[in-house]
Amino acid sequence: MKRITKINSDIHFKSWAAVGGYEERRGPLGEKFDFCDMSDKFGQTTWEIAEAEMGRVALNTALSKSGLSHSDIELLVAGDLQNQCVASSTGLSSFGIPFLGIYGACSTCTESIMTLSAFMNSSETMQMGGAVTSSHNSAAERQFRTPIEYGGQRAPTAQWTSTAAGAFILCRGRGDVMITEYMPGRIVDGSTSDGANMGGAMAFAAFDSIYAYFEESGENPHNIDAIITGDLGRVGSDILREMLSKELPGTEALHNDCGLLLYDMKNQDAHSGASGCGTSASVLACHFLPMLAEGRLRRILFLSTGALMSPSSLLQGENIYGIAPLIRLESGKETNK
Repeated sequence: MKRITKINSDIHFKSWAAVGGYEERRGPLGEKFDFCDMSDKFGQTTWEIAEAEMGRVALNTALSKSGLSHSDIELLVAGDLQNQCVASSTGLSSFGIPFLGIYGACSTCTESIMTLSAFMNSSETMQMGGAVTSSHNSAAERQFRTPIEYGGQRAPTAQWTSTAAGAFILCRGRGDVMITEYMPGRIVDGSTSDGANMGGAMAFAAFDSIYAYFEESGENPHNIDAIITGDLGRVGSDILREMLSKELPGTEALHNDCGLLLYDMKNQDAHSGASGCGTSASVLACHFLPMLAEGRLRRILFLSTGALMSPSSLLQGENIYGIAPLIRLESGKETNK
């Protein structure tokens, strides 16, 4: 069964935006964010509505940077970590754009971009679409664990859910950053039921997708500049690199993880690193897309990694399953040569 789909009509990122909170601004990528609210509240009265507003701000910023109006967007694909993707539906409802809400846990960023690309790739008329992904530390902690006011002790393997959002405008035609391929991930047993070690659980799905991509495509890893995962953190990244070094020697050196880039691992209390679907979305928007647009990177494989679990499944002792959809991104400077 073939998993890789090649884009048969040029699709590029027309604009993008990254929005975050206090800890994100303090991190090493903080100055690259388009906007950060140091209160994490975004002018709202609850954490949940703050996340909704964060997604709205991210999309408005991406639209402003592109010179477009919301009426130019034909389809909006968005998701978050809240039940029923309520942050996305609440925050983006006022735009009046046809909407697809998706939930892939922390894989939502890649899944939303991949879904939008598939619609554009199969349509003869669709010219422009948007993708938005967000997560909020305080909203996610209250839903999946306990409110931060409880002061529960976190394990060393635990990660810090980011308060961050990324928005992307995709357009038909050639541009500075092209989407050239996409590949859905497979559901992979993470071999643990430890909710404090989601990075370790997701590493197996990340390896499955990376190995499958190179096996099916026949691509020489030397042609790829970087393999970027979403939020495996320190524990998951170590596991992935070990598997890559055994099965695809040399590819481990290409790997980097958004969960290790968002926060200062020495001076911020992120434990094993960042998590939450806003992690890969914001790091892609503020860090990797600019590098591709400027030609500092030529070709990358980007995989947001998701831990498919719920509070109930963990309480019932079920293993955490992982998913890692993949998109291939190329610099327009490279594809125009």
